[in-house]
Amino acid sequence: MTSTVPNAVQHTDTAAPPITMFGPDFPYAYDDFLAHPAGLGQIPATEHGQEVAVIGGGLSGIIAAHELMKMGLKPVVYEADQIGGRLRTVGFDGCDPSLTAEMGAMRFPPSSTALQHYIDLVGLETRPFPNPLSPATPSTVVDLKGESHYAETIDDLPQVYRDVAAAWNACLEEGADFSDMNRALRTRDVPRIREIWSRLVERFDNQTFYGFLCDSDAFKSFRHREIFGQVGFGTGGWDTDFPNSILEILRVVYTEADDHHRGIVGGSQQLPLRLWNREPRKIVHWPLGTSLSSLHGGEPRGAVTRLTRTAGNRITVTDATGDIRTFRAAVFTGQSWLLLSKIDCDDALFPIDHWTAMERTHYMESSKLFVPVDRPFWLDKDETTGRDAMSMTLTDRMTRGTYLLDDGPDRPAVICLSYTWCDDSLKWLPLSPKERMEVMLKSLGEIYPNVDVRSHIIGNPVTVSWENEPWFMGAFKANLPGHYRYQRRLFTHFMQDALPADKRGLFLAGDDISWTAGWAEGAVQTALNAVWGVMHQFGGATDATNPGPGDVFDEIAPVELPED
Repeated sequence: MTSTVPNAVQHTDTAAPPITMFGPDFPYAYDDFLAHPAGLGQIPATEHGQEVAVIGGGLSGIIAAHELMKMGLKPVVYEADQIGGRLRTVGFDGCDPSLTAEMGAMRFPPSSTALQHYIDLVGLETRPFPNPLSPATPSTVVDLKGESHYAETIDDLPQVYRDVAAAWNACLEEGADFSDMNRALRTRDVPRIREIWSRLVERFDNQTFYGFLCDSDAFKSFRHREIFGQVGFGTGGWDTDFPNSILEILRVVYTEADDHHRGIVGGSQQLPLRLWNREPRKIVHWPLGTSLSSLHGGEPRGAVTRLTRTAGNRITVTDATGDIRTFRAAVFTGQSWLLLSKIDCDDALFPIDHWTAMERTHYMESSKLFVPVDRPFWLDKDETTGRDAMSMTLTDRMTRGTYLLDDGPDRPAVICLSYTWCDDSLKWLPLSPKERMEVMLKSLGEIYPNVDVRSHIIGNPVTVSWENEPWFMGAFKANLPGHYRYQRRLFTHFMQDALPADKRGLFLAGDDISWTAGWAEGAVQTALNAVWGVMHQFGGATDATNPGPGDVFDEIAPVELPED
């Protein structure tokens, strides 16, 4: 997601479980499911070694493949580009290899509890991410309409910014039962969660984020809405989300997905790569020492070019080499628009209403540009003011958000000169990396006229525009008003008993299938849904002491709105 504000309510109840991004649409405790000693389930021994296609080697695909392998199945992973998907970490040519740039996911909230399970599993370290005004950020500069304000906390900003923060908190409380829902999520009170959310889904499915603000007495001031959109708090401005459904925003703030972000030391792509090479200690059928890598001879298969249904309700996959394989089950984790464009698909793969849902999926554009620098010079103190020479910067200029990333005062560092979304991202699209950098340096030079950023740059910039990436065509899904029904179809697709036999066996997973797209947690949760679906397809079951998402589906299924 794009950005958020500090919590509307401070919590002190240390006895409650950690809040998790499991709700409110599907309040299932994926973290408990993963932590249970009984494991995720088992399949009959007669099915061990059966191949299952996993299309897409991003986080969702690799987790699905890893868990299916542990059950004794043989995942066959197809990946068009590189393992990691939108967990993409790159280096800088000719620079210290410890200098990295996160081209996709770069900050993860503690409420991503299922994601954290895998981060811990592979032994990765996290540390606080320097969002604006966070404790991990020495200082923040807010620059609007040519006027800059330096702040170490929100109290250092002019009163109007504090008024905007208060207006957002009031808007959430009065319009969306924030405290009540947050408390129910924190205590995992499923009946209360469903009671509140059912009412809000019916009320707000047709409402934009901006319309929600305008309907609030707290945000009657256009100036307040403008500041909130351009700057916001927490991770930046909210205006790129203004056309989206308010339900998307409420999912984020209720679950504190906007708060206390952490980054993965060394880069987020390490997570899927380590899972690819991991040799589970608890594994069925396969000998100890088996990994996804070893099952594939070190590399996944290439891009999928064709998907069809064939006799016996099988899924037949053709890859870029022309190789054709047929499977009893497959998991598709790529961006769903690929099924409409780059992959030749049989209409019989999905029911028609699922095709409609995929066609209507709305994606957000996003771009970033990073440069390596010789040291974190921004920590130098201005001799006149005593302030940091440069700060994490939020602005209405082209750069929008500038992040300063260091690994100690005497080591090379990295600047994310610009992180933007939607229209702001499209403005960069025609420009080369160096052209982008020049525009960004000019903007920052106007904010920091006494700082020569260019003199500290030690390598070429690296950049990404996700809308221009051929296997992604966007950064992440964001529902528009009226899209709730579409999202429900896609998320619940793993429950296939009610489908005709010739529509079963192909399971959707990944970021854009989740209720909380734009967060890696959604990729994890939908992967686990698909794992349950495949296990069920092969006649398997979970342990009675650890029911899976499909076992309890009827109790916690997402609200179903009428179609007529």
